[in-house]
Amino acid sequence: MPIVLDPDAATVYKAFQEAGRPAYETLTAPEARDYYMQARLVSNPEPPELQSAEPLSIPAPHGAIPARIFTPTTLRRKNGLAPCLIFFHGGGWVIGNLETHDVVCRKLAHEGELIVISVDYRLAPEHRFPAAIDDAITATKWIADHAGALGIDATRLVVGGDSAGGNLAAVVALAARDTGGPDIAGQMLVYPATDFALNHPSHREPETSILLTHSVIRWFGDHYLGGASIDDWRASPARATSFARLPPAYVLTAGADPLRDEGDEYAARLKEAAVSVTYRHFPGQFHGFFTMGKLLNQANVAVTEIAAWLKALG
Repeated sequence: MPIVLDPDAATVYKAFQEAGRPAYETLTAPEARDYYMQARLVSNPEPPELQSAEPLSIPAPHGAIPARIFTPTTLRRKNGLAPCLIFFHGGGWVIGNLETHDVVCRKLAHEGELIVISVDYRLAPEHRFPAAIDDAITATKWIADHAGALGIDATRLVVGGDSAGGNLAAVVALAARDTGGPDIAGQMLVYPATDFALNHPSHREPETSILLTHSVIRWFGDHYLGGASIDDWRASPARATSFARLPPAYVLTAGADPLRDEGDEYAARLKEAAVSVTYRHFPGQFHGFFTMGKLLNQANVAVTEIAAWLKALG
């Protein structure tokens, strides 16, 4: 069945084409990061007003991991403590930072009435696999250990992210289960990358090669893995031996997305393992739409639905 973009998504895609948007694989990693930073100015919606958005420094063996803590004006407190979403940004483990996903973090904090901590993990190719994983796990453990001082309820920690960030969130949930904690209350996986084999049908369909093209996925993977095995579950969480006893998941996929089928399959395998899964598919959207609330209303719909899911967790 052919993929048909929603009218607004088709308009945005045409505008990107007419603007002569360079392919990331034709750029150096620093050039791609600069371009991604500039693109956010066109697509990010207006941020909601928060109580605060402050820098946070998380100690790590290699030095501090930069982070940003977002506190909305209204919080769902229990015994004075609030739930927290630990957010890992997308960008193929090569591009993206605290700024590129600042607005979506603000919106999630505001609508979800919870604290959001965005983690600025190390990027490839300067820091290849498993540097990003190590930073994500280190940051999650540190936040759990210092939850009280941060005003956070350690029993209501959720990990989440989009694309590469969804990959990191899935891996953190698996690692926390297998290494004795911290306890994770939920995992928010927005069009997550789950399997570096890239052999699902959606990786071969011409209609999915939009913005996140088939060739740029390989470029991201080459920069990130640097020869590491795709069978390592820390790279490909879909290759974990068990999905039992994982926290409830929200899994979002988009129709015109090379990662569509691996996200679908990951949600199905979680369900098969008796994990509670809220699955949401946006058939007429492309990869990356989640942060484009200024141009695509369905991005705002997705944020609102995720906020409702976060509230339902407690």
